[in-house]
Amino acid sequence: MNKLAKLFALNALALIAAGMARSADFPPGLSVSAAGVPVTAVAAGRDGCDGHDVPDAPLRALRDTSGRSVAFGLHFINRRLIGPSIDRLKIDCKVVLNSGHNGNPQAYDDYNRITATWTDDGHKVAALIHHEFHANEHPGKCAFKTMMQCWMNTITAWTSTDGGASFQRAPRGFVVAAAPFRQSEHQGRHRGFFNPSNIFSDGRHKYFMASNTGWTGQKFGVCLFRTADPHKPESWRAWDGKAFTIAYSDPYTSDKPRLRQACQPITPFPAPVGAVVRHRPSGQWLAVFQASADKRYFPLPGIYYTTAKDLTRWSTPRLLIAGTTLYDDPCKSGGRIISYPSLVGADAKGRNYDNTGDRAFLFYATMKVEGCTITSKRDLIRFPIRIRSGS
Repeated sequence: MNKLAKLFALNALALIAAGMARSADFPPGLSVSAAGVPVTAVAAGRDGCDGHDVPDAPLRALRDTSGRSVAFGLHFINRRLIGPSIDRLKIDCKVVLNSGHNGNPQAYDDYNRITATWTDDGHKVAALIHHEFHANEHPGKCAFKTMMQCWMNTITAWTSTDGGASFQRAPRGFVVAAAPFRQSEHQGRHRGFFNPSNIFSDGRHKYFMASNTGWTGQKFGVCLFRTADPHKPESWRAWDGKAFTIAYSDPYTSDKPRLRQACQPITPFPAPVGAVVRHRPSGQWLAVFQASADKRYFPLPGIYYTTAKDLTRWSTPRLLIAGTTLYDDPCKSGGRIISYPSLVGADAKGRNYDNTGDRAFLFYATMKVEGCTITSKRDLIRFPIRIRSGS
């Protein structure tokens, strides 16, 4: 995992430089500020079950049928965090979704991470899985040696009928977002769709954002997906720049996978979107993400926020927390990296924590760096924030 994080960070620098589009030229409609001090919600060394329970994705949360807060975001051996409220979570050691390390890329069972959830009733849960195929770990599957040169990523759909206590593959529409070609031993670079945001709703539709690495006919960037029902994963459609028309399919189900119409990247996101919530008092959207410093868009590395009235047009980002991120050089981190930001409404209505009043929690991971190596010594941090209308 340390090698994975380091390679991903180095590759992300190149992708951001190549793929970043111009930010929207208007100020955010919301201002975000600290409403307290950061606290450690989960300390992996103190609270983990077997050494795998480290924050390795943005926190996702829901309320089950008993009203408990249930959250995910702990590595490829997936376990729940459970508590009476979102600020009182503890790790449950029961594995809810494992990773099979299967060497067949068509099986989509190498490294699985729960990265988005949705429930209407607290019982049936739709989940989006960030699936990594590390071809370098499987003999004959990659002509290169490093993980980054051999990494193929796909977003798949799983479902739970017990409030997130266990997950099974979705019977239909299992592949939600995939590159329109198969994994190849001559790959040479990271490819595919990866890191979906949380699933969030405008009342009528449900949405998520996901990054793609770019390929012929497809620009690198973050794409927006929509459906009326997340429990029908085959119904997800990506934004093409005018409408939600693009359906992705499993490239292994056809003898001749073909390039499909490209999704239109959404600016100003240079990397995966951590989370999106709707601010109920203003009706505006608020998104958080991490970014490396550059000389044009992001003055400092850290966690940024942006706002929108229309999900396709976002404001100029503003810095929320400065700090070396997973996309920066770990050798220059000073021993600590921040990553995987997520927003959770402290007083969210409904079951999915996709909306907030004026108070919310920013969850993020801190990672200890030893020399130039990002370690598994990680904590999940909960930071209370205040949201106000106006910039």
